[in-house]
Amino acid sequence: MKRIFIPIVCLFLWLLVFPNQTIQAQTYDESLYDAVQWRLVGPHRGGRSAAVAGVTSDRNTYYFGATGGGVWKTDNAGRTWKNISDGYFGGSIGAVTVAESDPNIIYVGGGEKTVRGNVSYGYGFWKSTDAGETWEHLGMEETRFISRIRIHPENPDVVYAAVLGDIFKPTDMRGVYKSTDGGKTWDRKLFVSNVAGAVDLILDPNDPETMYASTWDVKRTPYSLESGGPNSKMFKSTDGGENWTEISRNPGLPEGILGIMGITVSPLNSNRLWAIVENLDGGVFRSDDAGATWTKTNEDRNLRQRAWYYTRIYADTQDENTVYVVNVDYHKSTDGGETFKASRAPHGDHHDLWIDPNDNRRMVIADDGGAQVSLDGGESWSTYMNQPTAQFYRVTTDNHFPYRIYGAQQDNSTMRINHRNDGYAITEDDWEVSAGSESGWLAVDPTDNDVVFGGNYGGLLQLLNHSSGARRNVNVYPDNPMGHGAEGMKYRFQWNFPIFFSPHDPEVLYTTSNQFHRSTNKGQTWETFSPDLTRNAKEKLGPSGGPITKDNTSVEYYSTIFAATESPLKKGVLWAGSDDGLIHVSRDNGETWENVTPQNFPEWTQVNSVEGHPFEEGGLYVAATSYKNGDFAPYLYKTTDYGATWTKIVNGIDPQHFTRVVRADPEKRGILYAGTETGMYMSFDDGANWQSMQLNLPVVPITDLTIKDNNLIAATQGRSFWIIDDLTVFHQLADDINQKSYYLFKPQDSYLIDGVRRESLVAGTNRPGGVLVYYHLKDEPKDELRIEFLDKNKNLIREFSSKGIQGDTLKYKTGSNEFNWNLRIPDAIGFEGMIMWSGPLRGPKVVPGDYHVRMIVDGETQEQAFKVLPDLRYPSSQEDLQAQFDFLLSVRDKLTETHEAIIMIRKYRDELNEIAENNSRQRRRIEGIVKSISDIEKELYQTQNRSGQDPLNYPIRLNNKLAHLNVIAGTGAFRPTDGAEEVRREITRQIDVQLEKFREIEQSQISNILNIEELKTELDKK
Repeated sequence: MKRIFIPIVCLFLWLLVFPNQTIQAQTYDESLYDAVQWRLVGPHRGGRSAAVAGVTSDRNTYYFGATGGGVWKTDNAGRTWKNISDGYFGGSIGAVTVAESDPNIIYVGGGEKTVRGNVSYGYGFWKSTDAGETWEHLGMEETRFISRIRIHPENPDVVYAAVLGDIFKPTDMRGVYKSTDGGKTWDRKLFVSNVAGAVDLILDPNDPETMYASTWDVKRTPYSLESGGPNSKMFKSTDGGENWTEISRNPGLPEGILGIMGITVSPLNSNRLWAIVENLDGGVFRSDDAGATWTKTNEDRNLRQRAWYYTRIYADTQDENTVYVVNVDYHKSTDGGETFKASRAPHGDHHDLWIDPNDNRRMVIADDGGAQVSLDGGESWSTYMNQPTAQFYRVTTDNHFPYRIYGAQQDNSTMRINHRNDGYAITEDDWEVSAGSESGWLAVDPTDNDVVFGGNYGGLLQLLNHSSGARRNVNVYPDNPMGHGAEGMKYRFQWNFPIFFSPHDPEVLYTTSNQFHRSTNKGQTWETFSPDLTRNAKEKLGPSGGPITKDNTSVEYYSTIFAATESPLKKGVLWAGSDDGLIHVSRDNGETWENVTPQNFPEWTQVNSVEGHPFEEGGLYVAATSYKNGDFAPYLYKTTDYGATWTKIVNGIDPQHFTRVVRADPEKRGILYAGTETGMYMSFDDGANWQSMQLNLPVVPITDLTIKDNNLIAATQGRSFWIIDDLTVFHQLADDINQKSYYLFKPQDSYLIDGVRRESLVAGTNRPGGVLVYYHLKDEPKDELRIEFLDKNKNLIREFSSKGIQGDTLKYKTGSNEFNWNLRIPDAIGFEGMIMWSGPLRGPKVVPGDYHVRMIVDGETQEQAFKVLPDLRYPSSQEDLQAQFDFLLSVRDKLTETHEAIIMIRKYRDELNEIAENNSRQRRRIEGIVKSISDIEKELYQTQNRSGQDPLNYPIRLNNKLAHLNVIAGTGAFRPTDGAEEVRREITRQIDVQLEKFREIEQSQISNILNIEELKTELDKK
């Protein structure tokens, strides 16, 4: 075992040479920059849901609550889902219930019942009286976890709630609550103890005064889940919840310790109850005398495995012998619970089920893939590939162009997904499964973007070559730990253990258990080069699950290195943060290690992320969390002296928003980004002060952050991946901006990539192509706002005005604004009714180089420079791209010339025909002129086209042929082919012949009849 010591002399010399730089305390008004918005990347692949509901009077409307992602609604039976809680609340949802007497009334309870390792709490009770359009907060935030809400079938003001309560510490705010005033006030009607809350609750459909509830003795700690105890009980009330009688020891129910229990009542027979019971002798039990006595009908472990995660039971609404149990599969019995047939909705791991009281073929089910709807009794289900509610543990990126985002989705696969594309949305075509599985970190080989290492529980470490599809498992020590506690493991690998490459040596791959490991040959061999860098708390390393059902998947493996990194500035400076509250540093590539845990660091606090300081060799930022100890406070720390001293940096963060991650901006010293359980924060003064960075981001746990190319990517626990496309706006913020009447930010250098930003319910939002320009207006312009783009020589390329230019009006508001220029010069001129086949009029994109943007407000000007960068997917040279631009410009200009001639032909024809109608002496002469110019028009354009596919019947003419070269030569970024140039010259020659004919007629004949200059001026004005 290597020594751990404090190199005092080296530290002293370091501080003398590199004293800390001071950063002025600073916050900024959000109105300066709030045009910068978060963009949902996706994927639209559902994450866990534990609560569903339907509307009895509308067969197409359903709701579900996501575990981290708020409340969602469909009005088309699951074809699309829309979030309806954004702007009011979010987080984990444990209960969603619709009033049968008024479908506009919805009650929601926060906090999931599925209390797995990444469990999130909620924010109390919420109510809507307009089917989710608006919401009212009913309070009770400290309940944390609400697992059921039941509404009186005739009076929606009478509401009952099963409150599980805070699962991390003892509290009195748990049990069964009742409101008689629509949720304004709540009275606790059933309380068992401060460690056991109510987990299930059902009203007798035939007599709502009769109800049944179960309580659950459950606790989650950083190192265990404990399900079951003396306070797990079952109760019955016959007077609307005012008084309760325990029935969990009634004849027929099992003896011994009870755990979680679910209960249901048949709507067709109030005497028929079913219960599913966690117990050493547990299973499905039936009562035919309203709970007085019970009979075990089934003990199949497929119905009760991992009881704490499932244990829900549902009576069919039309058949008193039919009952459902949800688990990995959902199980259906048609013989009163004696036998069950397993089925599976599209995902699996099912948690809730709603069956229409009037039509048992209508269902909605909740599972680890979100919610799915069935209209045929489970024969078929809607998809979960339309719900952006994925839960990601970590996020990283590669060096591909454009770069891709990587993460592991809970109860699904890992994935890599394009952060942008050339199209209209981020779809399933933009992502694929990557290395490892649901719980892992991912690390992309710095020398090959297609070689990825991914982790998973059980210490799995997998190499995937995306190019070949080859996979190889390269675990450090492949001893399968399933079912065992951590106490006997040689190496303790957590469910979510770190994997990362050295920023200094692309051959060095690191991973951690309770020790540090590295490989220089892609996992063929591993070197273990540290001692145990945890507390090695043996009393916390035993089996998890509780006294009834053990559950050992490595989620609760404790005393592990949970976060680790190597300094981005100095090779061999390694940091390790443990989940049991220790921080170690090595300054000699792992030869020796020093315990540098801050003195005021709470014991047993989990170090969730560590970030090497981008400007200080001895610097580190730490995000820690202690919520599983019942402490929801934020914990952020920084050091610049290898951990000799620490500063706690949480001022401005809500004291209940516990912190999961902190990242330092690598371009701007002092800017930090922090993700918490309840949203985003940023600091402009190195953590001295924090302010909200929520902007349009929904309320959701932020599990990880990464920065790439001045983009900030957030992994969320319930809303997939989100991104901010331009951090340079934050880099430029200054005190005096708000004092100026207007301010133009320097645009980020932008690539020549197409793309359209269009929000969708079924796909991620793409980054728009071109350059994003941000500006701030303190006051409303009195006359005009203009934005102009210029080349490096200050020649005008494109202009936009609040007064409108060619029908395009610049829109703005006071405050922060965003403007997107697609990097194209103006299009060719068209004309009314023009129909072309594959003949766009679009102007070409500019070539890479230096450009300027100019903003003019009421005659006053500000200018900023920016660069246009080439699309790196193409091998073309600058000369190639210039040749492409010149080619497309000549096409555009000739099309404009052609269409201006057609416009004049039509104008002349109308004027001449009007004269001919009133002047018979000139009629013959005019008819000859009109025929001549009409024949020219027909050579230039197919005048018979009236609909989009008419060109298949009426052959296209010269303008369409020329415009088609915009498609041929404008696709991609290449020099036009010789064939394209040959066609362009030939079509241009033919067009010029017709234009010359027209000009000759115009000058020699038409001008003798019409004032052609006056007509041209009139058209120019239009």
